[in-house]
Amino acid sequence: MAKSNPHYKKPPTGRTNLASCIVATIFLIFIIIITLIVYFTIFKPKNPNITVAAVQLPAFSAANSTVNFTFSQYAAVTNPNRAVFSHYDSSLQLLYAGNQVGFMFIPAGKITAGRTEYMAATFSVQSFPISISSAGQPESVGPTVTDGLSGFRVGPSMEVESRLEVGGRVRVLGIFTHHVEARAECRVAISVADGSVLGFHC
Repeated sequence: MAKSNPHYKKPPTGRTNLASCIVATIFLIFIIIITLIVYFTIFKPKNPNITVAAVQLPAFSAANSTVNFTFSQYAAVTNPNRAVFSHYDSSLQLLYAGNQVGFMFIPAGKITAGRTEYMAATFSVQSFPISISSAGQPESVGPTVTDGLSGFRVGPSMEVESRLEVGGRVRVLGIFTHHVEARAECRVAISVADGSVLGFHC
């Protein structure tokens, strides 16, 4: 009479295989959910933040109801991502009465994760006519500007609009590439008498 082999193991049944597949599937789903949570809470691409620090006109002249000047704008660009932000599609546009009067491309560069870089853009604006009121003076924009003490008026002013656009890409986890961009629009009040910047609002 044949003796049973004590080391003999029964082949796995169909139920065992099914249970293994279910456990593996649940584990993969769990890993995918954790990965998505980490991605959307930590590594989700975010647009950069732009803060305009200063606006200046180093050179300015006005004659015969036309003006020309040099425009300078200084801005801080912060990369809130946990990856390097490579910007290559950036520009500064200047408008007056809805028409473009100046434009400049900003050179490409990189901003490391969580860091802030400062951008300075300076370009010359060719002569263009400014609006004239019925009194023959340049039209003032906004409230009358005074010295705050005697109420002395600084003089007629004009307003221009600057549009700073910064665009590029962020590569998440070294694999996924996402396009991000940001824009800062500022309205700048300028004294027609001497080209001084009376104020700006972004």
